[in-house]
Amino acid sequence: MATAQTAAGVLDPVVAFALVGALGVGGQWLAWRLRLPAIVLMLAAGLIVGPVLGLLDPQAQFGDMLTPMIAIAVAIILFEGGLTLDFHSLSDAAKGVRRLVVIGAPLGWLASACALHFVAGLSWASSAVFGGIMIVTGPTVIAPLLRQAKLARRPAALLQWEAIVNDPVGALAAVLAFEVVVVAQTATGAGHAVQELLIGIGVASVLGLAAGAGIAQSFKRGFVPEYMKVPVLFVVLLGVFALSDSVLHESGLLAVTLMGLWIANAGLPSFTELYRFKEHATVLLVSGVFILLAAGMSFERLAVLDWRAFAFVAVVILVARPLPVLIALALTNVPWKERLLVAFTGPRGVVLVAVAGLFGERLAGLGISDGERIAPLAFVLVAATVVLHGFTLTPFARLLGLSAGEKPGVLILGGSRWSVELAVALKKMELPVMIADTNHARLRSAREAGVPVFFGDILSEAAEERVELMAYEKLICASENDPYNTLVATDLAPELGRDNIFQLKRVKQTSTRHALPATLGGKPLALHQTYMEANAQIAGGDEFRVSTLSEEYRLDDWRAKLPEAVALAELGPGGRLRFLAPDETPQDRVGMKILSIGPARPERKSGEDAREAREAKIASQSNAGTTAPTPPAQDG
Repeated sequence: MATAQTAAGVLDPVVAFALVGALGVGGQWLAWRLRLPAIVLMLAAGLIVGPVLGLLDPQAQFGDMLTPMIAIAVAIILFEGGLTLDFHSLSDAAKGVRRLVVIGAPLGWLASACALHFVAGLSWASSAVFGGIMIVTGPTVIAPLLRQAKLARRPAALLQWEAIVNDPVGALAAVLAFEVVVVAQTATGAGHAVQELLIGIGVASVLGLAAGAGIAQSFKRGFVPEYMKVPVLFVVLLGVFALSDSVLHESGLLAVTLMGLWIANAGLPSFTELYRFKEHATVLLVSGVFILLAAGMSFERLAVLDWRAFAFVAVVILVARPLPVLIALALTNVPWKERLLVAFTGPRGVVLVAVAGLFGERLAGLGISDGERIAPLAFVLVAATVVLHGFTLTPFARLLGLSAGEKPGVLILGGSRWSVELAVALKKMELPVMIADTNHARLRSAREAGVPVFFGDILSEAAEERVELMAYEKLICASENDPYNTLVATDLAPELGRDNIFQLKRVKQTSTRHALPATLGGKPLALHQTYMEANAQIAGGDEFRVSTLSEEYRLDDWRAKLPEAVALAELGPGGRLRFLAPDETPQDRVGMKILSIGPARPERKSGEDAREAREAKIASQSNAGTTAPTPPAQDG
């Protein structure tokens, strides 16, 4: 029976595999709890269990299987990245993305090669190959950073598309440079090398597009049952990658990216389910690959680096990345703030380390000694950029006004009077708030109260383009249509998180055929009222109120002053908004703001009575033949 450790003290492969998974997923969870960049924690975890403690040695535990494992994981990650490239989401960022790929990538290759040669001290052969790989900015790193920073739509689209499209481009650039080196170092003819490169790119393109089209048609026509769609997708993905890579190394990355791109824009009815599963798989793979690559580093390999390595990293961050991007985006409609953000955001990830290590070994095999320095340089570059951008992207984006900000926003579905009063109270708490409704007339009260609105279906493509969903942390489904509330809450739960979605109580159905499953929809609010009950309470004179606790005014004082009020939410001094469940009480902390609903204050009540009396007088004059003035309609 296998033991946890071999005689040499190295972990058993099964235990090592479990450790990688635990560290990767545990690092992501801990980062979520502490609101830290997940990549930084995974990098630190890999270094601790690898070079520092010596518990994990991927090469010893997995042997010859390590390289193909990482290659397949990178292929799946890139395919999932291709699935995110929906042309509808590109919209006004299309020109910027084209220029980043067509102009920015070659300029970035040149700038990186110069930095490698003149600053890091590598030969031109190694610099040309590694410079091509450095075109890659890494979707494995960009995606978590975008979730954390909550960027505005266009800069997020620019960074996401550049990272995913340039990944295979960077790998192929490295292949091209390597073929040139092979021609220079051996007797291989230049014509043969160019022919091999063109054939490889052609085969990868045809395979990727054909596989994507074939999958799309077979899924649309029902040739594959629902329960087999994900397994079939995986098998085809692996087959396309392996076949393309057998023709030309690293061309499989291009094939799987094109395959994902085609499927993303094929309009598949089951696309959402496929994408969510692939997204979950990618989280596991990114975690595992980062742990393996960090644990695989040794102090001996890192010891070959000197001050030139750190100078090289500084030049890449401050010159070799920003300059090509700024030139590429010049004379475009991209605002200067977005250009700066994209220019100074260039984290490198898994693909760069994996591909750089492969080509470093091949260059060393050709007799180019400094090829062995490529892998350590790549690791230092990834570590530096991941840590730097992990901690600076969010504040940098906020400084430029391109992120959602620190305060959690609230999106309210339904433009009833209850919703408007709640939105006004949330605005008093200085929180971003928006009301969405499919009925234009129901949004009039919200517009008059100065509350931002969205007219349309929140699940529509128009909402994806016009509503910065990342700016809203909480969703309250409060329309008069219970099934629609449940649909929206269930559909947006994976994006916002189920703990951040709330819904008014559904009307109890007497017949089971009309009752919706209790597992669907959002969490109940503290009031636990239906749409009619909530709006009847407002119509009856109750109001929302915001109270702030202090040393002199504690929670017991609040209860004594407002005995009939029901606490709905609390906003802590740190800006954390929490909606309360039924029978849940707010925390008694100094600086805590409590949002509650209860009977109106006497002065407010008398004011409303006077307003209702004036409205009744106007109505009676109108009935007597006097036409009351009609206020002008407002739209906004």
